[in-house]
Amino acid sequence: MKDPVFSRRDALATLSAAILAPRAARADSAFAPAATLARGLDQLHALLISQDGALAVAQTFRGPDLDTPVNVKSVSKTLVSALCGIALERGEIPSVDAPVAPYLGRVIPRRGDDRLRQISFRHLLTMQSGLTPFAGSTYGGWVAGDHWIYDALSAPMVADPGTERLYSTANTHILGTALANAADTDLHRLAQERLGDPLDLALPPWTRDPQGNYLGGNDMRVSPRGMLRFGQAYLHGGQLDGTRIVPEAWVDASWRHTAPADIPGHAYGYGWFLWTVDGVQVRYARGYGGQMIYVVPDRRLVVVMTSDISRPATMTGHLGRLHALVEGVILPASDRA
Repeated sequence: MKDPVFSRRDALATLSAAILAPRAARADSAFAPAATLARGLDQLHALLISQDGALAVAQTFRGPDLDTPVNVKSVSKTLVSALCGIALERGEIPSVDAPVAPYLGRVIPRRGDDRLRQISFRHLLTMQSGLTPFAGSTYGGWVAGDHWIYDALSAPMVADPGTERLYSTANTHILGTALANAADTDLHRLAQERLGDPLDLALPPWTRDPQGNYLGGNDMRVSPRGMLRFGQAYLHGGQLDGTRIVPEAWVDASWRHTAPADIPGHAYGYGWFLWTVDGVQVRYARGYGGQMIYVVPDRRLVVVMTSDISRPATMTGHLGRLHALVEGVILPASDRA
């Protein structure tokens, strides 16, 4: 059973109730209330708010400092999506509609479902591969296996490719491995060279599967300031400080509706969630526990939040409070700033 979704009034009331001994925050005056409210969320570690390229809030409430790489959980899926757009521009893959099987070597099961060879890069990006999903309660068993990609491809298909969104880290792990193979490198080196270096951020090595493939879609580590720079690049059509990071056409494609998301009223693109608040389009990356990058093009706004990765974030709890902070406090302040 899915968690019920807060109404706007309920979410804001819950946010207010979560405040613990608020203190004055060092922040731009328009966003100071947001920083003060954020301090009271005991699961929240850090908050950064940038508008028009100016850093209005840069607060660490608990946990590592703003320059220390932290586990961004499924924000990794959004980073892998960016790498797919870069690979497409470089000609390493011919199209998002190209089958992914030729980029996986001999890992496709010989007697596997015929539909496996129909799965495209687009299907993996949009979580519409049709593969059995491995996320949430099924994630632990999957990563305890001996061959994560083979196991994902061997499990019974539950839908035709392109017909149903089934959120799964296996999708982006397959995608990340295919992109690394297409570039004849590993996913860590690919991410550092194509995202880390141009954005001036360090991407330390992270989890690998038993075959040595870096996990695509989870456990990447990025500093909060690095997350902000990534969000700013998307805000500016894929470039930052005059350096092209991601093709502008890929940014546009990533922010198009492909399927409904797990939160009613929200949608999913290429690794990004899509949300409209009072006519204002909000695009966000989301990771377990409350690792967030919000990009609001109409307000020239980027918001980054990092949180305790050991605690869940649901719409009846921490995630609902983070969305409420954006909807009820940050967005109104951005209209006045």
